[in-house]
Amino acid sequence: MSTADLFAAVNDAVPEPDPLDWDRVRAFIQSSPEALLQDHDLLQAIGLKPRPDNVVEFGRAALAKLEAAAARESDARRSIEQVARANFAAQAQTHVVVVDLLESRNHADLARRLDDAARTRFGLVSGVIALEKPGNVPFGWRALEDGGVDVRLGAYGLSRLGPLGGDEPLFGAEAERVKSAALVRMALWGPTRQAIVAFGSAEEDGFAPDMGAELVAFLARVVERTAERWPVL
Repeated sequence: MSTADLFAAVNDAVPEPDPLDWDRVRAFIQSSPEALLQDHDLLQAIGLKPRPDNVVEFGRAALAKLEAAAARESDARRSIEQVARANFAAQAQTHVVVVDLLESRNHADLARRLDDAARTRFGLVSGVIALEKPGNVPFGWRALEDGGVDVRLGAYGLSRLGPLGGDEPLFGAEAERVKSAALVRMALWGPTRQAIVAFGSAEEDGFAPDMGAELVAFLARVVERTAERWPVL
């Protein structure tokens, strides 16, 4: 027998290893996971790293909570951005209105410009200037009874934002359309006469008590200073 024949006979006598049975391997890993976790060389060979004991492993429930929290944060961020854009737009419009009010030629023109700005710039029903009696009331302004400002704002109130309806002395023919309003106190001339700058909205939540009054108060101060250019005749 030749050497080649001898080697062939030996090879034929050695049985071939059984093919890899993945189910058996998987079952073994499931029953003895520490065998895999402790074999760092094997983990590195297959591109994995051992998990330290102080690392929290997130399950589906935890991931769902994280996704929900992220969604809420995203919604909150969008809401804040929308409010910021709205505030910026309101401030820009207010600055335009201020320039327009400062160009008024008389009391009547001042009242007309304020009402026009309320309607066209801010989408409101009306913007009015009201002055308490006794005494003359400029043309285009609303006349209020003596003490009418305190009735609407309180004895020491400077502003009021919120629901308001049916105030005909203040809004005249537009009173039925006004569902909420922003009112700001003014003190004009000497001796001081009480007055109000009022903006009326057709929406019940157009003005609300929790809203800031800074912009309407700013406009009221502009109206106040502009009105004092001219005496009441």
